[in-house]
Amino acid sequence: MTSLLNFSLKKPVIAVALCAAMLVFLESATAQAAEKTVTVGTAGVTGVYYPAGGAICRLVNRGRKEHGIRCTVESTGGSINNLEAVRKGDLELGVVQSDLLYNAYTGKEVFADVGADKNLRILFSLHSEPFTVVARKDSKINSFDDLKGKRVNIGAPGSGMRATMEDLMARKGWSNKSFASIADVKSADLTGALCGNKIDALIFAGGHPNGTIQQITSSCDTRLVNVSGPVIDKLIKEHPFYSRAFIPGGMYPGNAKDVETFGVKAVFVASASLDEEVVYEIVKAVFENLDNFKMLHPVFATLDAKHMVYDTDVAPFHPGALRYFREKRLVD
Repeated sequence: MTSLLNFSLKKPVIAVALCAAMLVFLESATAQAAEKTVTVGTAGVTGVYYPAGGAICRLVNRGRKEHGIRCTVESTGGSINNLEAVRKGDLELGVVQSDLLYNAYTGKEVFADVGADKNLRILFSLHSEPFTVVARKDSKINSFDDLKGKRVNIGAPGSGMRATMEDLMARKGWSNKSFASIADVKSADLTGALCGNKIDALIFAGGHPNGTIQQITSSCDTRLVNVSGPVIDKLIKEHPFYSRAFIPGGMYPGNAKDVETFGVKAVFVASASLDEEVVYEIVKAVFENLDNFKMLHPVFATLDAKHMVYDTDVAPFHPGALRYFREKRLVD
């Protein structure tokens, strides 16, 4: 009798426990169903875009329980690939060069065949990216013009650095035949190619300090080459997405003097179709944790909110970003 009584008393308790468990399950399932996943297109894992995307996602994911946004990172072929993927809806977000963003938005240069993508929107800018030329010290390459007739890595097809290099080549009247040979060595193989004397020089576009350039300059005798002159002056004057830049002396072994060059900005972009609330929360996550963000990679150390609000005619701001900037009085 006692055991039957105990069982009968336990039945309501079991029922309540089962109901509670069911509610927890349903709430969890509902939360997962409502969760929005966004993917950031970056570049190769050895460059700066990949850790930049990872840093952004890390900050976004910290508030995942509150805003219901899950951020993931994807290694891609670089700026052009990211812009094409955002256009097609294969990626929600991308880190891209400002010059290539302009070309995609206006349908120029490499995007002439597919036409203008007027749905591209800026969230914010990141670091500056000096156009960098690294040469073997025994190559007799002391200026950009000295690349002619040499064995040069001009960047992978589809990458921002390749597009910029081809723009410069066209302005100088050069073609692929202007070099002894051209290469499109992967970032991970650049040290072996240059230090193994398979190429005389390489083109690189990225923020500094840069792990790839650090590895190369630490492995063999190299020279960072100035990229300046009338052609560069005209390039900067004609295109607002370019500006003068320099690489500080002493940053890399064997390169004690400042190197004069030009550069673009890395810009965080999305399609206008990406939900305004999602963009607002992403921008908020980065800007309200900016001190933490700056510590996630050396290239971010000099960032500040004012300069990350990329005031340019390259493309419009996304409404979600603009809403946050206006709340914080970063824009009018």
